[in-house]
This record gives sequence, C-alpha cells and structure tokens, in this order.
Amino acid sequence: MGLEESVRAAIAAMVPPDGQTYGPGRRLGVSFSGGVDSAVVAALAVRAFGPEAVVALIAVSASLARRELRAARETAAEIGVELAEVATFETDVEDYRENRADRCYFCRTEMFTQFTGDTARQLGLAAIAYGENATDTDRIDRPGAVAALEFGVLRPLSVAGIGKAEVRELAREYGLSVADKPASPCLASRVPHGTPVTPELLRQIDDAEDAVIEAGFTEARVRHHGDIARIEVPVADVARLAERGVRDAIVRGVLAAGYRYATLDLAGLQSGAFTLTVIGRRND
Repeated sequence: MGLEESVRAAIAAMVPPDGQTYGPGRRLGVSFSGGVDSAVVAALAVRAFGPEAVVALIAVSASLARRELRAARETAAEIGVELAEVATFETDVEDYRENRADRCYFCRTEMFTQFTGDTARQLGLAAIAYGENATDTDRIDRPGAVAALEFGVLRPLSVAGIGKAEVRELAREYGLSVADKPASPCLASRVPHGTPVTPELLRQIDDAEDAVIEAGFTEARVRHHGDIARIEVPVADVARLAERGVRDAIVRGVLAAGYRYATLDLAGLQSGAFTLTVIGRRND
C-alpha cells in the first residue's frame, strides 16, 4: 500500500462509530502529547474534517514534563488545532502508584476516563483517536494500548499500517517541526518498577532532566535510583556530557533537584529500560 493510499485508510479509520460526519458540534478528539505520532493524527484530522471539527486533548498531571507541555502547545498552534488541557489524577490511583510493569494501563485508563467523561460532553466529542502506529502495535511493552481498546479509542495509523518511518515522512510532508522529534515517554518511566510513583518524585526527575536538557542535549533520561540520578543520553553524546563545563552545570542542576549523586550511564539512552527488563527483553 502506498503512503497516499495509507493516508486515505487512516482518514477512513477516524470516522466515528455511528458513521456520521464530524462538525462543530460533533468533534473528533485527538489524544495529544505533542510527539510526532499524535501530531500527525491531529494534522490528518484537521486536513480531512476541518479545524472546527477537531480538538487535541492533552493529559496534564505530575507525570507530564513541563517542557513537554510547552512543546505540545507550540505544536498544536503550528497545526492549527485547538488544544484542551485536561487534568488527570493517575497518582491518586493505587495501582498506578505501585508502579508495576502494567503501570501504563492504569495511567491510560485514568486519561481516557477523563477524556470520555465531562470533557467529551463539554467539547462535543463524537469519538477519540490516538497515535498508536503500526510499529507500536508489535511492541510488547505497551499495556496502555489495552486501555485504549477497552475505551473504543480509534487508532487510525495502526489500522492503516502506517509505521514510525511513514509517520515521520508524513510529518515532514506537512512541515511539522516535530518530524524528527525523539520519543519522550512520561516521567514515571524513569522510576524502577516497584518504587512507588509520587508527584514529588516526578517533580524531582523533571527538575533534574531539565538541567540535562538545558545543558544542550535534545534527548535525555534521568533514571531514579534513590539518591542516585542515572543520566542517559545517546551514545554519541556521552563524551560531550563528560566535558568539564557541561558536566559541572549538570551536576549542579541534578543536586539542586534533590539527588546526592549524578552518574552517567555509559551504555547510553535505552528506550524501555525498566519495563522491558521486567518482561524479559530489552530494546535495541
């Protein structure tokens, strides 16, 4: 299937369950993070149904990095879609706080509960779509996808067979600044499973990670190990992080966030580092 045909299939997969059209009083809500997948879904929807028929929904809580919220606002403005900031309360959910390998399921359940409740009524939503792509579908570390299925959330990219490479190609075609943006999972992904997740802990990680990003790195993780911050950056950036001026700035910021030690992981950035270890496999 060519990309143009895949786009048509993705648009068809966004049609609401009742088969009626979208409009100002019957809008499509797009679960939105500001990352490339949800940005492409929002852009496709705006082009297919018009900006008055689409609203982007971002879940705002302690698990969302402040810089990601700022970036999502900029991306929504770039697309020309309304952005609704919806408060979610996953840190009040005991199963989420316990931080097992299925933590994301409870996070997404809380998020879609908020999206499909008063938010849907207030915004006139006929359906909700999210940015799972065909590459995501094959991953084994995405329990949040189960919650999306339970809530009947549409997944147009996955249904149309559009994988990550095609998503980025579409983003470039649409002139989206996030076309090459790295994945940025929620702050709770930095906490080892079994360590309780609290708003205070997430804020500490957010502060420490900001220090790394502000030192000039576009992609970084600060993994939480008690009073130790284990910093991950792409392997190509490891040597630069260890340079004296850069290193000193990061150490100051990480210690100011409340850690006692700032350490560098020589293995580099590892997607799914905690969850994939628990379920018996690591990503490349």
